[in-house]
Amino acid sequence: MGFPWSSYGWLLLGGLLSLAASSPFILAQLSSRRSSCKAIPSSMILCHGVGYSNMRLPNLLGHETMKEVLQQAGSWMPLLTKQCHKETKKFLCSLFAPVCLLELEEAVYPCRSLCQEVRDGCTPVMAAFGFPWPEMFNCTQFPLGNELCIPPVAAGDTLQAMAEEPPCAACHSSEDSEKDFLENICNKDFALKMSIRSLSSEESHLKVLPETKSRTLFKYEGWSEEELGKTVLWLTDGDSCTCEEIKDQGATFLVLGHRVAGKLVISWLRKWQRGEKELRKFSRLVRKVQC
Repeated sequence: MGFPWSSYGWLLLGGLLSLAASSPFILAQLSSRRSSCKAIPSSMILCHGVGYSNMRLPNLLGHETMKEVLQQAGSWMPLLTKQCHKETKKFLCSLFAPVCLLELEEAVYPCRSLCQEVRDGCTPVMAAFGFPWPEMFNCTQFPLGNELCIPPVAAGDTLQAMAEEPPCAACHSSEDSEKDFLENICNKDFALKMSIRSLSSEESHLKVLPETKSRTLFKYEGWSEEELGKTVLWLTDGDSCTCEEIKDQGATFLVLGHRVAGKLVISWLRKWQRGEKELRKFSRLVRKVQC
């Protein structure tokens, strides 16, 4: 069984493409519109590990609210999971979650060469499911590269890029993990304390099985009996980013996450750094949180 996105995802993508085909193209209209920097939400699975943390809103596809961005971006996960080109994520996120740099007033577009490489790699895959390359991704509208834009990785840089994998978005460290956990628990779908029984890869994602006996569920509304009995968590793109902490399978972890297309996806993970007494005290504190 594949990760969260199946044939249903392709049907959803097909509906999105039909809508885009009937709508006027809007990329050229955005340069004069006022935008603001927003943090890329952890629930935006498409852009986990993209390499930056802030995006412009409205984005380059005219989505004005984060709710709209999340809905539309999620429809493109089927293409990402097919791994039709190594830079599909970079290209899609440059449009759905364009990088926001405080020193630049103008949006940074993908270079035409990046679009063309992803198009050439992914068009056959989309065609196999009956979908054309969408007009809203027409490569001729993007800069040639003689101005600031996001280029593809040069052939000579590929090995270096592989050696310098970015940290997984869920594993970014912070100075106060306990405070982070308490502040974020209410806007996540689940929260737990666990140790790890096993890790395995599936379609570039990391499948995480908690040790049931040491697991403590703090928030698990809507979980099925199967999920309560045998919890399966996922770290998106876990094969293409680094999360050194998770390899310590004897450690205790605090975990937060979202349900995405029926799967429990980790969006925040930290290793517990203090003793058992402090952990019991913290667990009591977590149970007092009212969302």
